[in-house]
Amino acid sequence: MKTLTLRIPDSVDEIDVKMQLAAHLFEKGIMSSGQAADVAGISKREFLENVGKYGVSIFGESIDDLEKLINE
Repeated sequence: MKTLTLRIPDSVDEIDVKMQLAAHLFEKGIMSSGQAADVAGISKREFLENVGKYGVSIFGESIDDLEKLINE
């Protein structure tokens, strides 16, 4: 795996940035949930439990798609 170094202001939550990046890469299918969890620095279970907070479904459906299915 490659290493990426980012300089962010102290006021930015590092954990949130990692989770946002991991969630995006998982949603796009670039990374598996396990790989995304490694990027976020958390367990796979914790990643799957929290990725929904970032608007990403673990089922491969967008939040809008799931809402449409529920409301049909």
